[in-house]
Amino acid sequence: MKIGIIVAMERELQQLRQVFEGSQVIVEKCGIGKVNAALGVQRIINEHHPDCIISSGCAGGNGDELEVRDVVVSTELAYHDVYCGSAIDSGTQYGQVQGLPARFQADPYLLRKAQELGAHSSSSKIYPGLIVTGDWFVDSKEKMRDIIAHFPEARAVDMESAAIAHACHLNKVPFISFRVVSDIPLRDTNASQYHDFWAQVAAQSFELTRTFVESL
Repeated sequence: MKIGIIVAMERELQQLRQVFEGSQVIVEKCGIGKVNAALGVQRIINEHHPDCIISSGCAGGNGDELEVRDVVVSTELAYHDVYCGSAIDSGTQYGQVQGLPARFQADPYLLRKAQELGAHSSSSKIYPGLIVTGDWFVDSKEKMRDIIAHFPEARAVDMESAAIAHACHLNKVPFISFRVVSDIPLRDTNASQYHDFWAQVAAQSFELTRTFVESL
């Protein structure tokens, strides 16, 4: 299986390239945000024709049970900053681009393998659930509360995953997002957890992604 992994930032790229050094896994950086993410995954699909795409990197977590360095695996994905209104189509939901699914679904096979991995992992906890995406770095409790008001069941918030899922949906390429929790905004102040994550605990945080890939 030819696997493509896409990350947003240089420091995520460095972590994942160390993890997959010497392997045939394609690891590419797209840049931060939805447009960069969509363009980056389209480039990978056009140039490498992968059998599946994994969005990796970090995300803000949501939920009393989550801790920094836990992993959230997408069951489904949506935009938290898209609203098309109801003037044309009264059935359009908040977060949905008209004409597309309200939520993009993770590939069933990839999701099943991730859940199996979670059942046997002793070093990291894996939480399947909804990941929501928008062009906003969540650095305040107020912003996180606003997002969760629309998506109370969301497990994680990031800036790329739904856009990558969107592009994979249009290209009919199986997709899943595998995100390490770098901070929990509702317990944080001024993104201090996020900065501490990179300063202290980022090393080895992406090893579970390698275990997942090896299981495919």
